[in-house]
Amino acid sequence: MKTDFDVIVIGGGPAGSTAAAYLANAGMEVCLLESEIFPRPHVGESLVPAATPVLVETGAIEEVDAANFPKKYGAAWTAPYAARVPGNGFAGTSHLLGHATVQFVERDQPGVDRDYTYHVDRGKFDLILLKNAEARGAEVICGARVLEVDFGDPEIVTVSSRVAGQRVQHTARMVVDASGRQTMLGRQLKTKVADPIFNQYALHTWFEDLDREALSTKHEEVDYIFIHWLPAKNTWIWQIPITETITSVGIVTQKEQFAAAGAGREEFFWDSVRSRPELHEVLTKARRVRPFKAEGDYSYAMKQICGDRFVLIGDAARFVDPIFSSGVSVALNSARIACKDIIAAYKGTGDYSKASFATYETKLRKAVSYWYEFITVFYRLNVLFTAFVADPRYRIDTLRMLQGDVYDGEEPAVLQAMREVVASVENDPNHVWHPFLGTLSMPVAAPSF
Repeated sequence: MKTDFDVIVIGGGPAGSTAAAYLANAGMEVCLLESEIFPRPHVGESLVPAATPVLVETGAIEEVDAANFPKKYGAAWTAPYAARVPGNGFAGTSHLLGHATVQFVERDQPGVDRDYTYHVDRGKFDLILLKNAEARGAEVICGARVLEVDFGDPEIVTVSSRVAGQRVQHTARMVVDASGRQTMLGRQLKTKVADPIFNQYALHTWFEDLDREALSTKHEEVDYIFIHWLPAKNTWIWQIPITETITSVGIVTQKEQFAAAGAGREEFFWDSVRSRPELHEVLTKARRVRPFKAEGDYSYAMKQICGDRFVLIGDAARFVDPIFSSGVSVALNSARIACKDIIAAYKGTGDYSKASFATYETKLRKAVSYWYEFITVFYRLNVLFTAFVADPRYRIDTLRMLQGDVYDGEEPAVLQAMREVVASVENDPNHVWHPFLGTLSMPVAAPSF
């Protein structure tokens, strides 16, 4: 039976645009439905190197390079305390922990041809990817808000959307849900579940003329992404260069802590910043150029990430926390892996049943479980992270995680070592790190999709 398209992609963010580009490059007839008109602002402005091979494969890398986004050569973490490194075989037992850095150049990463990635203005970056999908042959319809996906016909998927006030229907063999945190299919199919560990809330804005030098220990760190931990449990601030003069700054905390503060957005932001005087001094000298924007519903999973004639990718499938800038990497790589299965079905039997997406499901489950545990360890005992970064035994494997190199291969060995150290700290009230334990406990297992 003839359909309007082979595949309909819901959402034009990085996941959707990347999927549309891959599928169109393979000769498939693709329609991408995006509810907004690009460019539009969006959070998640720092990439990891695992994004680079996907940008190369989809043909978007030249435009991304040409956009002159700030190059990201590494990352830094600061803490409001200095904790001694215990014995336990850790190197440098006499030094204090409170600042850690990594450079991507320290580890060769398969498929990555440069020592840097980018910090990006997501309005510009997402528009580049959307235009690239269109240039590859995808039909892009902006201002199309998807209302419903009908799977009633065993051969045709019908997607209903509202465009310019009119209800419009398009048909396809299958649907790719890349609707982001709107989680279109997750809500329709009632498969979305709250994360049992994380319930995060973010408040962010842009500042002009923030003195990045004042927050760096070395000049080469000026254009790194910085994660500044605050004294409040499970609370931190990101610092991301957007241009030479503009810096994105955001606070992430548990939603219950924001509610308990009983403050408005601006008051909560500045009260939090005051707990790190050096941050407060630098920020008060800069000029805020965007209103404060809140992001909720940060942490959730799906009971299903694929089924008969559909797959979920990017934030539509899973999101935990932005601590390691994994969002865009998960978006691009989930699109890459899912599209391999979709293209194989298209060129093979034309079977778009759930079984056809088994490789995608297995790979994404594993990769996101690695991210999930790595993030959870960091919240549970962030001083452990700085110790592992400083120790030659664990530094390179930790860097592998920070590069986003988790999609193809076995579990990074550093995760098992981190599990063991956290367990020993939890079970020993006299351990020098015991006072630094966070309130978010490690799960027995990562939540299932």
